[in-house]
Amino acid sequence: MSKIYDAILFMSFGGPEGPDEVLPFLRNVVKGRNIPDERLVRVASHYNHFGGISPINGCNRDIIKRLRENLHKSGVNLPIYWGNRNWHPLIADTVENMKNDGIENAVVLLTSAYSSYSSCRQYKENIEEAIAIHKSNLKITKIRPYFNHPKFIDANVEMISQALLQFGNKAKSVKLIFTAHSVPLTMAEGCLYQTQLEWAAKTIAKRLNVENFTMAYQSRSGSPRDPWLEPDILDVLVSDCKTSENVLISPIGFISDHMEVVYDLDLEAKNKARELGLNFVRAKTASNSEIFIEMLVDLVLEIMENKIPSIHPDFDLVKPSCDVECCPKMALDSLAKVLN
Repeated sequence: MSKIYDAILFMSFGGPEGPDEVLPFLRNVVKGRNIPDERLVRVASHYNHFGGISPINGCNRDIIKRLRENLHKSGVNLPIYWGNRNWHPLIADTVENMKNDGIENAVVLLTSAYSSYSSCRQYKENIEEAIAIHKSNLKITKIRPYFNHPKFIDANVEMISQALLQFGNKAKSVKLIFTAHSVPLTMAEGCLYQTQLEWAAKTIAKRLNVENFTMAYQSRSGSPRDPWLEPDILDVLVSDCKTSENVLISPIGFISDHMEVVYDLDLEAKNKARELGLNFVRAKTASNSEIFIEMLVDLVLEIMENKIPSIHPDFDLVKPSCDVECCPKMALDSLAKVLN
């Protein structure tokens, strides 16, 4: 295996790890869009509420540590490099390090399970740009979208099952709300993002034997004139939960905690639920499950050993690899928080 692939590249969105990093990080996110700092300051308040620290980098360090241990058990002892799109370690610096280390062929793991320009294709473009900048000979093979991997479903089922225990004997009356990052409709129309999310929500609810569930979206940004995927989670809490006092939110669009999870759900949505008199619980994200790490190992081995992809038997909407023209780029001049 090591004769064909000599490294694994783990790539994510990135986030600040201190107050002084918040605005520089946000400027990176919106680079080239002429967004004034006045608007960024409003977004920065979300981070400052948590001491200027996003949980995403800490989550990524934990995932990489567990992934390395599980790969070792499977006989894969390759170095794992980590690069982010918007903050340190930046992907351009990581590619330079890989070049200096003589890395030639890498399997790329992304921290998003679904297909869209922002959550999938753009990451590959970022890597290719970094390769061009450093005139590297690095060849990359990106893992497929994994929303329909059986173990991704299993991991989310496990996390939601644990959360349901907090309701005790009221578990059967719980309203289950799945959430994911909203995207502009112009982006959604060019990919399978919404279809994949709705399938995942339905499949997970079926496994849990839960009939009272819905799909909602969160964390939209940009001009209110631009249509984005709806309904918004706060609107769902107001309208759909009048018949239930118990609400469980599962952020299946995120594999680990991000600012959008801890602020938009754990703070804003929780406060709204309290205002409405609802009992609110938020399920942990999938990466908290060891099953999720096992899935990442499976995805790496699919590529390295040319294995048949493991796909949920009820769904085969996407091909093992991405098409050349999938998830096309769209013009987005507003402050769009890109998916992770």
